Amino acid sequence: MSGPGEIKVVDAKQVVAKPSPDAANNNPSGSSEAAKNNGSCPAIRRRLPGERHSLTHHFSIGGQEGYVTVGLYEDGAPGEMFIRMAKEGSTVSGLMDSFATAVSLALQYGVPLKVLCDKFTHTRFEPSGWSGNPKIGYAKSLMDYLFRWLELRFLKGEQGILFELSNGKQPQTETGNAAKALSEIVNLDDAPTCQFCGSLMVRNGSCYRCMECGSTSGCS
Repeated sequence: MSGPGEIKVVDAKQVVAKPSPDAANNNPSGSSEAAKNNGSCPAIRRRLPGERHSLTHHFSIGGQEGYVTVGLYEDGAPGEMFIRMAKEGSTVSGLMDSFATAVSLALQYGVPLKVLCDKFTHTRFEPSGWSGNPKIGYAKSLMDYLFRWLELRFLKGEQGILFELSNGKQPQTETGNAAKALSEIVNLDDAPTCQFCGSLMVRNGSCYRCMECGSTSGCS
C-alpha cells in the first residue's frame, strides 16, 4: 500500500487506452471501420429484375401435391423460389411457403445453390414416397425431392436442355432406353410393370421382381 504522499510508478506496457463513451458516440463510423479491419463486409442483396423468366414444376410425394416456381436472373441462375401446396391453409403449406422465402433470400444474398442442395438433399421426414419422376424415384421428404430436382435442373446441365427445347431445338439423346437394353439380356415380352414405381419387372422364378425398387409381384 502506498501512502497518501507517495507516487506509484506504473509500467507503460500495462496502460491500455480505452475510448470514452463520448468518443464512441461522436464516431458512428467506428464500427464499420473495425469491420473492415477484421476483413468482414456487409452482405449485398442481388434483386431480380421486374420482369424475369421462371420455371414451374409439379410434384406429388406421399399424397402431397404442389408446384414449385423458380425465378431466374438474366444469366439463367435461380434467384427466388415459391412453393404452392395443393392443400391451402395446412401446416405443410405454411411451412413450405416460409421455407421458400428463406431460400429466396439466401440465393439473393449470394449463398451458392450447391451449398443448399448439399445441405437439404436426403433429409428424411414425412411425407415421403415415390415421386413419379424417373430421374429422382423415391423421395425421402419434400425437401429431399425439391433440392434434388434443383440440382438436376441447375447444377447438372439439364437447364441448358430446357432452354434448347424452348428455342425449338431438339437435344441429342441416346437412342433406346433401359427396358430395351435389358430386353437384350432378359426376355421381357410378358413382364408387367411395377405397381410402385412403374418400371418393367424381371422374371424371378415363378414371379417378377422390379430392378428399380426391389418389389415383387407377390412372391418372396
